[in-house]
Amino acid sequence: MAFNEEIVVGREEITLEPERAVVVGLEDFAGAGHAAMQELLQLVRAAGASVVDVVMQTRRKPDRATYVGKGKLQEIKENVAANEADMVVFNATLRPAQINNILDVLDDCKVLDRVELILDVFAQHARSREGKLQVELALLTYLLPRLVGHGKMMSRIGGGRALGIGVRGPGETKLEMDRLRLRQRITRLRRQLEEMGRRRETERAARHESGLPLVGIIGYTNAGKSSLLNALAGSEQVEAHDRLFETLDPTVRRVELGDGVSILASDTVGFIRDLPPNLIASFRSTLEEAVQADVLIEVIDASDPEALQQHRTSEEILGELQALDKPYVAALNKWDLVPDPEPTWQRLRRLPNAIRISATDGYGLEELKLCIKELVAERRKSATVRLPYDRLELLDMIHQRGHVVSQEYEADYVEAQVEVDAEMLAKLEPFVMGEGRP
Repeated sequence: MAFNEEIVVGREEITLEPERAVVVGLEDFAGAGHAAMQELLQLVRAAGASVVDVVMQTRRKPDRATYVGKGKLQEIKENVAANEADMVVFNATLRPAQINNILDVLDDCKVLDRVELILDVFAQHARSREGKLQVELALLTYLLPRLVGHGKMMSRIGGGRALGIGVRGPGETKLEMDRLRLRQRITRLRRQLEEMGRRRETERAARHESGLPLVGIIGYTNAGKSSLLNALAGSEQVEAHDRLFETLDPTVRRVELGDGVSILASDTVGFIRDLPPNLIASFRSTLEEAVQADVLIEVIDASDPEALQQHRTSEEILGELQALDKPYVAALNKWDLVPDPEPTWQRLRRLPNAIRISATDGYGLEELKLCIKELVAERRKSATVRLPYDRLELLDMIHQRGHVVSQEYEADYVEAQVEVDAEMLAKLEPFVMGEGRP
C-alpha cells in the first residue's frame, strides 16, 4: 500500500519491548485522512508503542457497527495474528457498541480509539498532582459509558500480563469497579480540582495585582511553545522536547521586552485535533491561563504542511474557552525548517500579526517582542501625576507595573508622565492632573 511506504516504522531502544500496535483508519474518496493518520502514528509512538502495520479503508462514512467493514475487520484480525500485535488503535472516537462488536471479532486483542490514546499520553506526561487528577477525571469520565466493553477486554488480556497503553492514569482506581463507585470517584476528583482551581485563581489574582500584563503562549502540540518561552525568558528552565504533549502543567515566567517593559508569559498544554471535550473540561483550570491572558501568542509550526488546519483546531478550542477576542500574534515558528519559504509565507501571512520566527536560533524574536509590546501598550492608559515626596513608593510601583515616560522633580512633588493599566490608574486617581486640579 502506498500509504505504508511513506511511514517510517522504528522501535525505540528501551529496556522493555514496546507494545505492538496495528493502526486503523478511514480515508474518504477525496483522499482526506492521510494527515490525521500520520498524527495518530505520532501519538502511538508517544504512548510508547511500535507500529507494526497500518490498515486503511476507503469509504464514505464509518460502519455503524464496527467502524470498518466486516471483511476489513477480519483482515485486521489476521494482521494482528501475523504481527503478534498487542493492540489495535482506531483513528476515531468509537461508540460503546462499536467497541463491543470489534472485541467480539478480535478476541483477546486490546482495542483503543483515538481519545483513549490521547488520554494515555497525557497520563504518562502528567507530573503535578493537579495534572494527574485532571487526566484521571478525563479518563474515568470517558470510560464510564464504556465499562462493559473495557471489562470484557481487561478480563481477556489479564492473567498477570502488563496492561500497558490505554489503562494508565487511574492508579488504584480499576476499570472493573461498578458505575456507582466510579461516579463517586469522579465526584471526589471534581471537588479536589475545584479546590485546586480556587488556589490557582488566587495565584492569578496575585499576578494580576502585580500589574504585569499576562501573555498566553498557546498552539498545537509540539509547535515549539516551551522553546519559545525559554527563548523569550533567556533560559532553559522549561523542558522542551520534540514530543507530543510534553507540557501539561502551566509555567509562568517573567519576560523583559526592553525599554522597561516586562510581561508574564504562560505556557500550557498543547492542542490537537479532536481533543476530547471531557479533557478540555478537566483541564479547564489550566487552560484558563489563556482565557485570563491580555495577549495571546499562537505558536504555529510553519514547517508543517498542516499548519493552517492546526491553526483552525486552535481557534476551535479557544472558541470553546471563549478566548477568541484576545489581542493575538501568530508566531510562525520553525521558519528555518520551511522548505519553500515564499509559498508558505503567502499562505500564512494573512494570520493576525503573523511573524516568522525560529525559537531555537532567535530569528524574528526581536520583531515578536516589538509586536507584543505594541499590543500590551494598547491596554495601558496615559496620565500625568503629581506625587508628593512622602508618596514616592507609588513611583516605584509605576516603574514595576507600568512605564514612566518622563519625570520632573519640583519643590513639593514629582510630576511624571506615566503609562499604566486601569487598576494602577485607579490607585493614582487622587494624584492625576486634570480639569479642575492644580
